[in-house]
Amino acid sequence: MATFATTPRFKADLKRLSPEQFARFRKVVTEEFAPDVQDGAFRPGLRVKGVQGVPGVYEMTWAPDGRATWQYGPELHPGRPHVIWRRVGTHKIFDPGPP
Repeated sequence: MATFATTPRFKADLKRLSPEQFARFRKVVTEEFAPDVQDGAFRPGLRVKGVQGVPGVYEMTWAPDGRATWQYGPELHPGRPHVIWRRVGTHKIFDPGPP
């Protein structure tokens, strides 16, 4: 299974999620994203795509207004992708400005 790390900004974003949002994000990551990243193919419902203007950074949809950004890091274990979570929240995570 893939390995995961988080940035300080992601950790701060995560604390701002409501309990319902947190539960939804965790469920989607566990049941959909993690298996898909390991397989190297994402189901259409996650809407994984590159973030415009930020090479190597991707976004995924985990709720109607739930987004998360991430990037691949160096594998920590051979054959296991390593994901670094960057941001999580609503579509507002894409707005410029202070966190």
